[in-house]
Amino acid sequence: MSQENVEIVRKVIDAWNQRDADLGLSYLAPEIEWLPAGPAAVERAVYRGYDEIARGYAAVWETWDVFEFHESEVRDLGDSVLWLGRVKMRGSASQVELDQEFAVHNLVRTGKVTRTLTFLSWQEAFEALGLAE
Repeated sequence: MSQENVEIVRKVIDAWNQRDADLGLSYLAPEIEWLPAGPAAVERAVYRGYDEIARGYAAVWETWDVFEFHESEVRDLGDSVLWLGRVKMRGSASQVELDQEFAVHNLVRTGKVTRTLTFLSWQEAFEALGLAE
């Protein structure tokens, strides 16, 4: 089951990179909870359910012309998946470009992501999850 979880997480990331909210939402459970970090925390600290998630995605995509994830490594943690990579962003108004390390931890239950927690560094994710680097 855990390899399936890895693939689900990769599909969510791919949908994000395509800016396809409907596709991304199809991999999320109705009770989804998203806790964005840094630049993604546009309107609120926690988004819950499809409607809030869709509004959060729209707010991020409005703020950033470019907001893409580039995978370096994925760790299968059983009932969760830790995605490690970089995020590349460019502000819509400012045109400021950012390229930084990023981590996404997804809890997966019965084939759907139920919780997404993001981190501005791998180390921050490792510490929060009690993992060795």
